[in-house]
Amino acid sequence: MVKSGVENIGKLPELKKKLLWTFGLLAFYRIGIHIPVPGIDATALAEFFESTKNTLFGLFDMFSGGGLSNMSIFALGIMPYISASIILQLLTVVSPELARLSKEEGAAGRKKITQYTRYGTVLITIVQGLGIAVGLEAMSSPTGLPVVLDPGWAFRLMTIITLTAGTILIMWIGEQMTERGLGNGISLIIFAGIVANLPRALINTMKLVSAGELSLLVLILLLAVMAAVLGFIVFMERGQRRVPIQYAKRMHGRKMYGGQSTHLPLRVNTAGVIPPIFASSILMFPATLANFSKAEWLQTMSSYFQPTSVVYNVLFVAMVVFFCYFYTAIIFDPAGIADNLRKSGGFVPGIRPGAKTKEYIDRVLARITLWGSLYISAICVLPMLLIANFGLPFYFGGTSLLIVVGVAMDFMSQLESYLISRQYEGLMEKAGRIKGRR
Repeated sequence: MVKSGVENIGKLPELKKKLLWTFGLLAFYRIGIHIPVPGIDATALAEFFESTKNTLFGLFDMFSGGGLSNMSIFALGIMPYISASIILQLLTVVSPELARLSKEEGAAGRKKITQYTRYGTVLITIVQGLGIAVGLEAMSSPTGLPVVLDPGWAFRLMTIITLTAGTILIMWIGEQMTERGLGNGISLIIFAGIVANLPRALINTMKLVSAGELSLLVLILLLAVMAAVLGFIVFMERGQRRVPIQYAKRMHGRKMYGGQSTHLPLRVNTAGVIPPIFASSILMFPATLANFSKAEWLQTMSSYFQPTSVVYNVLFVAMVVFFCYFYTAIIFDPAGIADNLRKSGGFVPGIRPGAKTKEYIDRVLARITLWGSLYISAICVLPMLLIANFGLPFYFGGTSLLIVVGVAMDFMSQLESYLISRQYEGLMEKAGRIKGRR
């Protein structure tokens, strides 16, 4: 009888080594979060970020694991790398050269695209580093304390060099985790940054209960809602539409090949967490600009784009739906799938191979993407409704919940696959020994 995976972890030295690499590099990353950029007044910076939770700064701070609010060497987090990756994916659609690299040249082409992504990351980091340095010089706390102790080009160059080096180091950590550890390194870095805020959220919740601002009944209701949301996310992330595929029988010599049945899994949420990230970034931009300007019209516009406002949530849902379709169209190629099925003798029962199969897959994908976009919108809007109408301290927004659940499921899936493959190899070795004795 095959034992459970947890019991077998201790018996696999290679798996233990991978887990040590993963958690060791994550610990190294969390240490770097607390190393500040030189020339910053920590007190003034903390006061400033306390007043900008619902702006783009708060969103970026979430993805940097608190590095931006600390203005650490890892302040930009992994966002420049993600931005560069998304830009390369978009360019792959419009550039024949990049399309050829990604599709025709296999591993060598993907390696070249990864190299371009690294160059793009450095370029984006330099530009963002300069923008942050200039922005820091213009910042002051609500009490009037300047954030930068000694503004000027010396501070700007130091900030650019420090942030660029920090982002390159995070990029290296992510790649090492992917290569030597278990799971996707970039996703795990974002996951660690979000989960690191959990103790603070629990402490703040207990303080509210102790002060009588949050009743025990409301706290139980909050925990029940969070459990239901997490369960719903797991259910939807596993949801897929299985398109049946049949392979025709073919004669090769005297033997018959083919005639197999399988399926093409189409995920309900093909786009992942990219749509809410894009939508949040765009809609939080007016509130972010309002922190740098005292213009009355900008302050008025910013008030309409607060995450708890009706205007914000209506536009947010519309943009999530748009980006779900847009990003799914980029990463999923129905024409290529239909062509590969035709070449390998596969077909959807009742659908002609080629163009008709492509149209059918397009139609099915469009329908399930609609439900996927509505699911993402509901998960992301629900926390804002709880805050606005009930005053509940829902610290983890929908985007962070999606990331946490998605990364955790992917990590456990890879761990399970690794254990199953090793158990299978062990069974094959035992079978070989038994056959040899016979």
